[in-house]
Amino acid sequence: MPRLIKAIEPFRFYTRLHLSELTGLRASNLSQLLSVVKQVPGACIYHHTHRFLQQHQYLSPEPPNDFAYWVSKVLGEDELGEELASIDTIQFSTVRSLRDKIIATIEDYLKNNMSAKLKFAGEGEEFHFIKSVSFVLPTNYIAYDLIEFVDIVKKVTIDSIYFHIFESRLRLERKTNDFSNWVETSIGDKELSDSISRLDPYIHTLEDLRKTIINIVEQKLRD
Repeated sequence: MPRLIKAIEPFRFYTRLHLSELTGLRASNLSQLLSVVKQVPGACIYHHTHRFLQQHQYLSPEPPNDFAYWVSKVLGEDELGEELASIDTIQFSTVRSLRDKIIATIEDYLKNNMSAKLKFAGEGEEFHFIKSVSFVLPTNYIAYDLIEFVDIVKKVTIDSIYFHIFESRLRLERKTNDFSNWVETSIGDKELSDSISRLDPYIHTLEDLRKTIINIVEQKLRD
């Protein structure tokens, strides 16, 4: 039974401190936006596609990315805005591949809508590029089995949940989130690992995500 299995390697919980840093780069039209998106560091792409999750952790899910919002609300290019907003972030395992999708979406739109190049943001409405700076810190929490794991998940901060679900996978380019990886490799329970891995973190608030993970693991412990 899962409750009796000791992990091969214990799970150490980490948390992160987050800062937003101006890059000094900005765009006034789609051509400029495309050019800067191609050259900014990955931490910048990450910020503008995950800002809502970082700053509004308790609010409703399905956040729009900043590019989609600016293109629609400032430039009035609603069609492109919808295309950018519909990019399924969870499909991308790296920031690099997410950036490539954003670039391709804008490039394709400009090819078919040459007049869009002539639309400029008003003064003070330019797109300012910001990068996300994170400092990863160890916590005092370590889990040696699933019972300890689920007990700690109930207590750690949302920043810790965020790090192990989002940052570890996308920014650090791991194949899956930390929880699923540990359950499979150290506990040896691929079924439980897959159940956690299949969760779409972008349609949950972080508190809902915590509760869902707790429910999944506790159900497994009862089986």
